[in-house]
Amino acid sequence: MPRKSDKSKGGERKKYYMISAISQMYDIHPQTLRLYEREGLLKPSRTEGNTRIYTEEDIKKLETILNLTREMGVNLAGIDIILQMKDRLETLQDEINQFLEYVREEFYKGREEEFTNRRDAIVRSVSTKIIRVKPDGHKPQET
Repeated sequence: MPRKSDKSKGGERKKYYMISAISQMYDIHPQTLRLYEREGLLKPSRTEGNTRIYTEEDIKKLETILNLTREMGVNLAGIDIILQMKDRLETLQDEINQFLEYVREEFYKGREEEFTNRRDAIVRSVSTKIIRVKPDGHKPQET
C-alpha cells in the first residue's frame, strides 16, 4: 500500500511504498529486496522506526534489476556494473547538456539584436501554382 508524504519539486506529494507492497507488486520475496539492498543495488529510505520505504525512483531501479535478472539472466555483479555505467552515462549526459547550454549562451551573448533582426527579417510567402506555357502557344500545363 503506498504511503504519501513529502512534497516533491513540482508540489506533488511523493509516494512511498513499504517492502511488503513492493514484494506483492513484483512477485518477489522481501528477502530478495533485502539482498539487493545489501549488495548496494537498491537504497530504500527508512522511516523513524527503521522501516524500509521505496520511492518511485527505487521502483524504476528495481524494474531494471528484475528485467536484467529475469529476462536477460544477468547476475548481481553484472547488474551492479550495468547500473554504475548507467549512472555514469546519465552524469556525462548532464555535463554535456550543461556545456552545450554554456556554449549557446556564450555564442548569443552580445549578439541578441543581430539574431532578433534576422528572425524578424524572415517573411512567409504563400505557395503558388506554376503554369508552364509551351512555346508553340498550345494549352498550358499545370505542374
